[in-house]
Amino acid sequence: MPNYLVGMEAAWLVRDVESVEDAIGVAISEAGRRLNDAEMDYVEVDVGGTPCPACGEPFESAFVAAETALVGLTLEMEVFDAESEEHAARIAKSEVGGALRDVPLSVVQTVPVGDGEDEETT
Repeated sequence: MPNYLVGMEAAWLVRDVESVEDAIGVAISEAGRRLNDAEMDYVEVDVGGTPCPACGEPFESAFVAAETALVGLTLEMEVFDAESEEHAARIAKSEVGGALRDVPLSVVQTVPVGDGEDEETT
């Protein structure tokens, strides 16, 4: 069965911040802490990118108003031996969603990364 790299996005709410940089730092830190507490240190967390409506270039997905921020995070994890792309997406969303309760989460990309049968086990 093949392995898949599953990319997800999460909407993270941060309160009591004054700048976009602070909001991004807090969001990544909080998400990382919750994933590490669930022993899911294999999930990569980063700030998402949103295309500029004028030029199309991506910029960091964070918006601050009234000292409250909405930060778009990207989360990636590899799912081993899934039956299909849909199965891998369900597994990833279930695992990450369990650690990040009450955080809106959606799968944005599922890419085959290798055949699990060809991998050497240690």
